[in-house]
Amino acid sequence: MRIVAIKNPKSEAEQRLIHDMHRLRARIFSGRLAWNVRCTSGLEVDSFDKLKPTYILCIGRSDAVIGCARLLPATSGTMLEKVFPQLLEKAHLRTHACMIESSRFCVDTEATGRQQQSGLHTATLAMFAGIVEWSILNGYSEIVTATDVRLERILRRAGWPLKRLGSPVQINETRSIAGVLKANWVSFDRLRPGTYSSNFSTPKKEAA
Repeated sequence: MRIVAIKNPKSEAEQRLIHDMHRLRARIFSGRLAWNVRCTSGLEVDSFDKLKPTYILCIGRSDAVIGCARLLPATSGTMLEKVFPQLLEKAHLRTHACMIESSRFCVDTEATGRQQQSGLHTATLAMFAGIVEWSILNGYSEIVTATDVRLERILRRAGWPLKRLGSPVQINETRSIAGVLKANWVSFDRLRPGTYSSNFSTPKKEAA
């Protein structure tokens, strides 16, 4: 498996990957998790997809998209503040130029088979590592996100603990939480599975 970053699709192949990502999101969020999201023609798309985000994708066998996340600068206004302010203790997020928001994270663990490392799916770890690596290379040191307590436990097991920004809140069927994750080389080295590869240009590492 490999990790790629796509912002503005420049080829037919990249456009196909983005299309497959939206189809994956529909299958996971609407189908498997039964979230209240809007799907059209089998694709899950929302208003934040119109803000020119960077997508981190995990590509498996046969070039299938098996994992994804959407990254947007936090200073441009976050999904957390606009859609899930109840997850913030003070209903306000202190953003800065080195903070990026991750949203629409998912991994099709059924498609990844039984490939695991330390009891976690390697695709999940590869996605975590990809988000961290891309963030560091683009000048971000913190990642803010809204997630659920199940993924919070997975992050803790992976050695990448979430710093909570408020107490858990029940949103429909999901026990949700907001928090901040560190983006540094120590976290990247801890998360990266042995099969990890990305299309990012990695400079010489400096002390974390």
